[in-house]
Amino acid sequence: SSQLCDPARLLQFFSCYFSLYLFIRAQVTFKISSVTVKRKLNCLKYFLFLTSSSEDGSSIQEMLKEMTGQKTVPNVFVSKIHVGGCDKTIAAHKGGLLQKLLDDDHSKYDYDLIVIGGGSGGLACSKEAALLGKNVMVLDYVVPTPLGTTWGLGGTCVNVGCIPKKLMHQAALLGQALKDSRFFGWEYEEQDLAVLLNSVLMGPNHCDLLRFTTRLEMHIFIIRYNNCYRNSFNKRPAKATNKRGVETFYTADKFVLAMGERPRYLGVPGDKEYCITRISDDLFSLNYCPGKTLVIGASYVALECAGFLTGLGLDVTVMVRSILLRGFDQEMANKAGEYMETHGVKFIRRFVPTKKQIEQLEAGTPGRLKVTAKSTEGGEIVDGEYNTVLIAIGRDACTGKIGLDKVGVKINEKNGKIPANDEEQTNVPYIYAIGDILEGKLELTPVAIQAGRLLARRLFGGSTVKCDYINVPTTVFTPLEYGACGLPEEKAVELYGAENIEVYHSLFWPLEWTVTGRDNNTCYSKIICNKIDDDRVVGFHVLGPNAGEVTQGFAAAMKCGVTKEVLDVTIGIHPTCAEVFFSSQKPRDSSIVLPYSA
Repeated sequence: SSQLCDPARLLQFFSCYFSLYLFIRAQVTFKISSVTVKRKLNCLKYFLFLTSSSEDGSSIQEMLKEMTGQKTVPNVFVSKIHVGGCDKTIAAHKGGLLQKLLDDDHSKYDYDLIVIGGGSGGLACSKEAALLGKNVMVLDYVVPTPLGTTWGLGGTCVNVGCIPKKLMHQAALLGQALKDSRFFGWEYEEQDLAVLLNSVLMGPNHCDLLRFTTRLEMHIFIIRYNNCYRNSFNKRPAKATNKRGVETFYTADKFVLAMGERPRYLGVPGDKEYCITRISDDLFSLNYCPGKTLVIGASYVALECAGFLTGLGLDVTVMVRSILLRGFDQEMANKAGEYMETHGVKFIRRFVPTKKQIEQLEAGTPGRLKVTAKSTEGGEIVDGEYNTVLIAIGRDACTGKIGLDKVGVKINEKNGKIPANDEEQTNVPYIYAIGDILEGKLELTPVAIQAGRLLARRLFGGSTVKCDYINVPTTVFTPLEYGACGLPEEKAVELYGAENIEVYHSLFWPLEWTVTGRDNNTCYSKIICNKIDDDRVVGFHVLGPNAGEVTQGFAAAMKCGVTKEVLDVTIGIHPTCAEVFFSSQKPRDSSIVLPYSA
C-alpha cells in the first residue's frame, strides 16, 4: 500500500486484479463448508489485506467506512461488489447470493460504468464509482459554438459557467470596494478604466488550472477518459467517434447520461453569425473588450452577465420579454432589477427581437450591430446599435443526436429532457440520467454533483440514499446578490392558500455601507411560513451582500424543519446581515416594514 499511496487508488487496484478481497485487522482462519464455494475459490485470484500491519491501515479503514458505511472488519468484496462483514457474508452464503456473485461473469462488458458527459455531475458520478472499485469510462466532447469556441473537460460550470461568472462578479464587486475604501481612509492613484478593464478580462485564466486538476484527478482515480462525441447506441455497445471520424465501440453494464445543455438561439438571421451566448459559451473567450452590450433575456444568467459587465464600466442594456427571473420570487426579482437599474443597467421591458435579421453595420473587435425589437404588448418598434449582443434566453438539453431512440429511452420532444424515476433511472433499466437533462429537476451544478455521487453509491456501494430535490438553496449573483431556498411566495400561496401563509420581512442596511452612506435600506429579507404547520419556514429569501453564504446555513435549518419560533429564540451574530432574520422581521399584515441597520 505504501507504493500505491492513496487508499482510494489501493482499493481500486484490488478490484481490478482480484475477484475476492477481504480486509481484516488480524490473521484469521476461515472455515468454508460448501464444496461448491471451495471449488470456486480455488479458481479465483483473491487477496487478504491486514489493516493492522499496514502503515495506511487507519486511512484504509476510514475509506472503507466512507465507501460502505461499515465501521468494522472483516470487510468482504466479491467481484467488485461489497458483501459486508462476517455476519452478512455468512448470510449471503446461506442465501445463495455469495455463490451467485462468484458464478456471475462480471467481465462480459468492457466497463462497469460508462458516463456520457464530462461535466460536474458526470465527473462526480464517475469518481465515486471508481472509488467503489468500478472500471469506469467517461466519454465527453464539446461541440464548438458557431463562433468556434470550445473548451476541455469540466463542463459548463468550470469553463463557461459558475466559476468564471463568480470571478467576474467578484472583479466587479472589488471595483465598488475600491470606491468604498476611500471612506475608510485608504488612498490610491486613479487608473485608466480601459487599462483596468483589459487586465480583468484578459488576466490569468483560473479555469485552465481547474481543467488541469480535473484531468489529473481522472488519472488518480484510474478513470478512462475519451474525448469522443459518442453518437450511437446499439443496446449495450456505445459508439464513440473522435475528431478524425474513427469509430470505436464500448460496452458497459450501466450507462449514465450527463450531457448537460447548450444555449438556445433566437432563430433570426444573424443570431449565430454575430451574437455571443450564455455566461457565455463565447463571452469568456473574447480577446477584446465587448464594448456597448445588449443582453437579450431575463434569466439569472442574463442578469448576472449584465451586472458584472456594468460593474466593470461597460454600457449595458437588458431586453426583457416578460418578467425577471421566471420561477423565482417575483418581489425579490423586481427588487434585484430595481437595484441594477439604479446602478446603471438599462432595461427595455416587454420587447423581443423581430424576425428581421440582426444586422452587422461594421466588422471588428468589437464591431457594430443593429438590433430591431418589437413590443409584446403592441406594434411599437425600437432599434439600437451595440458592439456586442449576448443571447441568454435559455438552454436546450443535449439529448437529440446521441441515438437514444435506438435503445428506446423516452425523451420529452418539446424540451429534450429525459423523464426518470426517483432513482434517476430512465425507462431503459441499465441507463440513468443526471443533471440538467432530467425533466422536472433543478438545473444547478451542486444538484448534479449530489445526484451523481448518490447514484454511484446506490449502483455499486449498496446505498439506498436518494437525491433530495426539495428545498435546494441557490443564489443569483446579481450586483446585489439574491439567495433563495424553498418556495417563492407565489408558489406558497398556490400550494397552501394565501390565508394559510404568513410572510415576515424587513429592509436592512449592512454596517459597511453605512460608512459610505450608499444604498440605504435597499437590502431585503423575507421568510414565508406555513401557519397550519406550526409556522414552519417554507420559503427563505435574502437580497444583500454575500447572500449565498447566508442562504447555505439556512438551507440546513430548513432541512431540519425550522419554524419561526425557533428563529425568534435564536440569538443572531452582531453585526451581520444574517442577524436580520432573528431580530427585525415583522409580519407583512402589520403594514410596517422596519428598516434595520447592522
